[in-house]
Amino acid sequence: MALPARDQLKYWGLAAIVFSVVLWFLGDVLLPFVLGGAIAYFLDPVADRLERMGASRVMATAIITVVGLVAFVLLLLWVIPSLVNQALDLFNVAPTLFANLRDFLIERFPDLMDTESPLRQSLVSIGETIQARGGELLNTVLSSAAGIINIVMLFVIVPVVAVYLLLDWDNMVARVDELLPRDHAPIIRKLAADIDQTLASFIRGMGTVCIILGTYYAVALMVIGLQFGLVVGFIAGLVTFIPYLGALIGGALAIGLALFQFWGDWVSIGLVAGVFVLGQVIEGNVLTPKLVGSSVGLHPVWLILALSIFGTLFGFVGMLVAVPVAASIGVITRFAAQQYLQSRLYRGLSDQDRE
Repeated sequence: MALPARDQLKYWGLAAIVFSVVLWFLGDVLLPFVLGGAIAYFLDPVADRLERMGASRVMATAIITVVGLVAFVLLLLWVIPSLVNQALDLFNVAPTLFANLRDFLIERFPDLMDTESPLRQSLVSIGETIQARGGELLNTVLSSAAGIINIVMLFVIVPVVAVYLLLDWDNMVARVDELLPRDHAPIIRKLAADIDQTLASFIRGMGTVCIILGTYYAVALMVIGLQFGLVVGFIAGLVTFIPYLGALIGGALAIGLALFQFWGDWVSIGLVAGVFVLGQVIEGNVLTPKLVGSSVGLHPVWLILALSIFGTLFGFVGMLVAVPVAASIGVITRFAAQQYLQSRLYRGLSDQDRE
């Protein structure tokens, strides 16, 4: 006999409380394991495809590990140092850019940019803050002993966790399935399948789109000759998972930098703008339909809300957990809505019941 609904709510509520408490107190400790789990989940379809091609699970995991190590070494030798250097240079040159913007506004709008004007004082303050806080933040993170230890620990623990989870992924899923309560196993499997489809579309699909677009933006901007093109491409690709936001932020930053660097060279400025227009065309007509599908199941506003709440409560680990939790809540909410539409509470009494 199944447990009463009140008892089930009590147990599930207790599980949610325990999950929140563990995430609150052990967030920093769990970070490598959450990242490793996300990487294993991302790569599981690749391992499955290699198995269908005849490789064993061990061989598939070994192939993925070797390819990942080669890619990581290439990033470590070329991309990451250039990215860090460009980011530091951007923070250092930001006051100059704001000074140029101030001079431009003074020339065009002398009354607006009076010495005592709040706008002028704000621009000066923003430039000084970026130079002081931005460079200080990056230097502190990269040079402090604790920061270096944490980065090394991530580089060591995350790949190990990812490899072990990827190797045993199918066995873990089967084991969890065996532990499902028998009365509710079919419904839980259906909800889990819907959650997996949503996460697969978002994490795997949008993750691939972010990598492709970020690489495209960075390479195209560097070919044009835009300073800090690698940083702009990285930022644009990083926030591409929120529709239009990546192109909006990256395009505004790139065009703003292009105006200062290529002022008067309208062809180069137009090329920078064209990079983002073409990127949006490729994303909307090729990448998103092919890699993500027509419906992700995560509304951008709901996603931003989940990231904000979990990020505020649990820090960076909370932001990583926010996406699967948001997907799970969305799927469960849609299931509850379907149950409600079929319930007597919504449909009311039938004619036979009234009699």
